[in-house]
Amino acid sequence: MASAPAVPGPEVSVRVIGAGRRGEEVASVPTGDSVALGTLKSAASPVRSVVASPRRVKGKARRRLQLPPVSQAEGAEEEEEEEEEGEPLPSVPEEGVERARPLPPVCVYPMRGMWRAERVALYCDEVLQGCEAEDADEAMSKYLSEKLKFTDKWLGVWKTNPELFFVKYEKASIPFVGILVEVTCKPRQTSSCCFKVTASIAEPFSSNIANIPRNLVDEILEELEHSVPLLEVYPVEGQDSDVHNIALALEVVRFFYDFLWRDWDDEESCENYTALIEERINLWCDIQDGTIPGPIAQRFKKTLEKYKSKRVELIEYQSNIKEAPSAAEAVECWKKYYEIVMLCGLLKMWEDLHLRVHGPFFPRILRRRKGKRDFGKTVTHIVAKVMTTDMVKDLASDTLIQQHDDLDLALDSCYSGDTVVIFPGEYQAFNLALLTDDIIIKGVGKREEIVITSEPSHDSFVVSKADSVKLMHLSLLQQGTVDGIVVVESGHMTLENCVLKCEGTGVCVLTGAALTITDSEITGAQGAGVELYPGSTAILERNEIHHCNNLRTSDSSKSTLGGVNMKVLPEPKLKMTNNHIYNNNGYGVSILQPTQQFFIVAEEALNKGAASGDKKDDNMLSKVMQNLNLEMNNNKIEANVKGDIRIVTS
Repeated sequence: MASAPAVPGPEVSVRVIGAGRRGEEVASVPTGDSVALGTLKSAASPVRSVVASPRRVKGKARRRLQLPPVSQAEGAEEEEEEEEEGEPLPSVPEEGVERARPLPPVCVYPMRGMWRAERVALYCDEVLQGCEAEDADEAMSKYLSEKLKFTDKWLGVWKTNPELFFVKYEKASIPFVGILVEVTCKPRQTSSCCFKVTASIAEPFSSNIANIPRNLVDEILEELEHSVPLLEVYPVEGQDSDVHNIALALEVVRFFYDFLWRDWDDEESCENYTALIEERINLWCDIQDGTIPGPIAQRFKKTLEKYKSKRVELIEYQSNIKEAPSAAEAVECWKKYYEIVMLCGLLKMWEDLHLRVHGPFFPRILRRRKGKRDFGKTVTHIVAKVMTTDMVKDLASDTLIQQHDDLDLALDSCYSGDTVVIFPGEYQAFNLALLTDDIIIKGVGKREEIVITSEPSHDSFVVSKADSVKLMHLSLLQQGTVDGIVVVESGHMTLENCVLKCEGTGVCVLTGAALTITDSEITGAQGAGVELYPGSTAILERNEIHHCNNLRTSDSSKSTLGGVNMKVLPEPKLKMTNNHIYNNNGYGVSILQPTQQFFIVAEEALNKGAASGDKKDDNMLSKVMQNLNLEMNNNKIEANVKGDIRIVTS
């Protein structure tokens, strides 16, 4: 590839993303969904970028695998069919080619099962040992080298990109090509040398691809000079304790580069890098244990993936500029760069514990308010496939009426003061996520018969920043949206006689916003049914909140969220009367506050002579409820897995 001439633009340093093979001039083939990149030090310097392109093997070898690969499972099915039908089915490209045996099991260490404090101690104290970001590679290399020096040969499964072997394959069925190899570790000479090892095919020839030719694997290893990335090799079970220690060390390093390292770390000054790593560990743990509900966590993951892909786009675009860049090309470079900067800023907001716990990450509604119509009249919008006189018989004779067969069109036509009347049916409306004017949206008939479903591809369902919005006699059915089923960004929202069937987060009331819910039902939220951000206000009367905190996580037992969750500093205001909160996987009502404030309350309770056990907890809870402006009367809170009401420290 010819070097690209100078491109006016910002300095961009792109390193290996994903499996942790950073600092190499030409990165190796990635595993899984990670992307391997070459190093681009500056957009204004000549570049020779290698972007996610597997090494080309010999043409003869690639022609040999024009047929689709056959997994071991598929191969077993074929053998069964052969026995049943009595006719052999060709599953290898050439006759006489040895069929690979199934791979042996690899060592598995439950990194995900480590406690938060254990993980922090491992990375911050044992591995990084207070180093700076630019020294993280060296620290990881040193940590691995200490484990590798006890044995120089062992068996492992080399997992690499299928594109290295196959012209066509199904990613869903073949996520990687695995080969059983014998690994030889050479003495470490530089900070990055220990990330490469010598690999050769081990006996018996084994792979997760039943019909992969052995001679093809030999040819590819020869072209790679038998040097493969260490982090692509997974030690197999049945070896000595030294190899098991190597397997654990590899998991530690993989986790660091997959979840804790960011491309910008060594580009920016950081006074305490280990403290930053601790914040990222807390973010990861919050996602895993459900403190950040699953759908909200997906927003972070999507943003991180988009950031990585945009960096790749910038590298590719710059490397394709063959001559002096035109003005349009220079502008395009700047546009791509600033998009990367924006995504980087969003990710940093997520990683800041204060911003993550005590406020929204960015506004969701950018639409301006329309206000009232110029002639001052309000309109009643009828939403039904066909309008009849019976539908409008209860309206005043001077009422202005518009009929729509689409709820989205009705909402788009609204001005402040309008009313939307919805008749039985099933509807979708993107404009429910853009409520800025003061309107009433109400169903006519049984609330179970007026169903509004979310669009799974959209982030938001119902979002309001109007001064006053009211939803009445409706059923909201959430399907895969990322934000809460209802998010009140600002102003006041009223939900009256509604059913909210959540699939993601429940109702979120952001800082400074207010919510009133009466005679309604909230169920199925992955996090809390109602979540109050600091400085918000809510009135809950005669509602049922149940079966919330249905987290899609391997360890939901750690999560405390349930029916109602309050985040303090500054304290929200909550009034609850005659509500039934039951069968939630966390607590009925949880109050999330910083650890320091919790201990202050505890000391005050102890100074007043509170006895140990439940009485002390009750005294502390009573004190916190008084300080929080929390009023609860005649509520029935029962059968919640964790308990009824609990102070949760963060």
